Amino acid sequence: MDVQEVLKLADDLVFINTGKHLDNLQEVILRGTLQGQKYSKIADESHCSEGHIKDIASALWKLLSEVLGEEVNKANFRVRLEQVKLSNLWNFNNKDCVHIGNVNVCENNSQSPKVPNSPIDEEFLNKGNSESKLRQFLTEMPKSGIFYDRTSELATLKQWILHEHTRLLAILGIVGIGKTALAAQLVPQIKDEFDFVIWRSLATSPPPSILQTNIIQFFCRGGAPVPAPNADGVVVPENGTTTGGLPLLNYLQKYRCLLILDDVQMVNSSGQLAGNYQLGYEDYGTLFRQVGALSHNSCLVLLSWEKPREIAALEGQNQPIRSLQLHGLGAEAGEILREKGLAEHQKWSELIEQYRGNPLWLKIVATMIQDLFNGSLSEFLSEDKLFLGDLELLLDKPFNRLSESEKQVMSWLASETAPVSISKVPENLQLSRSQFLKVMQSLGRRSLVEKIPEGDRTFFTLAPVLKEYVKTNYPRPNCE
Repeated sequence: MDVQEVLKLADDLVFINTGKHLDNLQEVILRGTLQGQKYSKIADESHCSEGHIKDIASALWKLLSEVLGEEVNKANFRVRLEQVKLSNLWNFNNKDCVHIGNVNVCENNSQSPKVPNSPIDEEFLNKGNSESKLRQFLTEMPKSGIFYDRTSELATLKQWILHEHTRLLAILGIVGIGKTALAAQLVPQIKDEFDFVIWRSLATSPPPSILQTNIIQFFCRGGAPVPAPNADGVVVPENGTTTGGLPLLNYLQKYRCLLILDDVQMVNSSGQLAGNYQLGYEDYGTLFRQVGALSHNSCLVLLSWEKPREIAALEGQNQPIRSLQLHGLGAEAGEILREKGLAEHQKWSELIEQYRGNPLWLKIVATMIQDLFNGSLSEFLSEDKLFLGDLELLLDKPFNRLSESEKQVMSWLASETAPVSISKVPENLQLSRSQFLKVMQSLGRRSLVEKIPEGDRTFFTLAPVLKEYVKTNYPRPNCE
């Protein structure tokens, strides 16, 4: 980007947040910054004091930081805006509309600023006349491939969404279990029941303000007007219920919407227990809570490795907040092994059990068996240790998110040969009873531990694949 392009992008960003273009002094500061000038030099050329230039620049960096959701300063200004440009997060045109802060930016408004256009291309499917137009924005939804028997799960989801009017729904499970594939199969079966259908991935951890802006643009492109703020700058929907400063909720109340957010775990912090949001991402929790609490006919579906705390706190059989925990496939997983060309059908069940029927895990291991054992399942199963191969790279993603205390507990579980009770804290773990229980709950919300009920007691263990991964990557706890 040349200097003029950077200045243009900065001007558009400032206009969105304030309704005003850069003034001459702000533009001079940005231009000087791009040219590597010191504030003293900019002050001399502008016939201002250096202190005044610093004050104006400080306010400008703060404003741009708020808009982009990350720190912007003199040193990184160009880099930050070039990242925005490269990510294609902000493509400007004058056909979009959005409500940001106290600014209404609407289609066909000649006074409106140019606003960020989502990188997602929209699809429109007309149902009869223009009054009943279904608006679909599904470019980020993976194309449905071969689907492995999740008929009962599909039936449950359709019952919850269409008949029991679930407002907030989480589909949960460890990496590779098929959450996204299940949702991608569900959408075509229920989309005609909604005015808007929107799929967004959070894999790049977009700040909540950016995500909300992008989604509101979809509504606007589908013909939905922007709710206007009242005299206090608060958006109030037609039913008079305020939405806590989250304009997106107004659209969910006014229209029947199906909104799917994939990779929700990416807005959570790493190195902490499950459910803690990254700094500055707390509005995701506010959105989830209010979607569950407010009255509307929409449904927000979250796909995640980790159960959001809002779901855990609010879900219930008679509540409009539900979660579906996905488990591995049973005998149906044999279709995966057939596709990969593995013979010895009588041994398929053993392989499926070892890899817990996880579709992606089985695809990876079946490829390894072909590559390294010439397709011989018997030879592979005769190995002393469970072979992980490329699975290690896949499991690095969820395990790198664990806290140190979670790693300790996982190491303890991996060292146990049989399922264990948590009635007492293991002596080799330096955790209080309260800390230990919190860690176990967190690992359960991450889908990393297996629960085995026996009578009135529950025992815990790890899947063989996870045990092998932990033994390889984490030292055993000190037993002295």
